[in-house]
Amino acid sequence: MKRYLGLDMGTRRIGVAVSDPLGSFAQGVAVLKAEGDWMNELDALVKKYKVSVIVVGMPTRTTGTAGPEAERAESTRRDLAERYPDLEVTAWDERFTTVRARQALLEGDVSRKGRKSRVDMVAASILLQDYLDFLRKGGSPG
Repeated sequence: MKRYLGLDMGTRRIGVAVSDPLGSFAQGVAVLKAEGDWMNELDALVKKYKVSVIVVGMPTRTTGTAGPEAERAESTRRDLAERYPDLEVTAWDERFTTVRARQALLEGDVSRKGRKSRVDMVAASILLQDYLDFLRKGGSPG
């Protein structure tokens, strides 16, 4: 059974989510500082959760084209693939995950301060859950 880890890449913060051991449900577990040595922190999470697959959010534009943010995410995806040669590292369209995360936190009546500290982690959960749902419906990893 595969365990998945999702990354919502931002310029300041990186939201991290993991799946349950069966690969059915996503749950936010951390927010890493993008300016820091976040890859060492990621190493610990990959080991702790015994991850098999890393899913990197790809910030595709609404037109379906890739912009500079997508190039940065793809570069990070390649770096992670080199860092973790035994793991599958794939990209997934993350359009609107942050908007959906903010909406979910608003609906949950989370305070403004609470929303700011959690939005990246919730966005990573949404991103990863979308990917897991895609696989469950018969989509092939890509």
